[in-house]
Amino acid sequence: QVQLVESGGGLVQAGGSLRLSCAASGRTFNYAMGWFRQGPGKEREFVAAINWSGSNIYSEDSVEGRFTISRDNAKNTVYLQMNSLKPEDTAVYYCAVSGALSRYEYRYDYWGQGTQVTVSS
Repeated sequence: QVQLVESGGGLVQAGGSLRLSCAASGRTFNYAMGWFRQGPGKEREFVAAINWSGSNIYSEDSVEGRFTISRDNAKNTVYLQMNSLKPEDTAVYYCAVSGALSRYEYRYDYWGQGTQVTVSS
């Protein structure tokens, strides 16, 4: 079992920045982690993912160059640094754990409760 707790969401103006954190506990060795988001009236979508060593990263096209995923395995924590935020980035952001690096929700076994990010125009 793995437990995930996200933090760092909030309200920010367009062009601003936020850093999300996701702390993992439980069986946390050698896993990939991903961030997904679900905007108002939308389906949940992939944002970014990182493998255990941090050597391989996937990012969704719309956040490429603005969002950066990273991890600190000593702290069992993954981060999502979000810069140049846009109103369309407004969503509940979820972190998740997978046995392998993937863009696909079905590959992720454990999910956090989500943290709200709201970007005002």
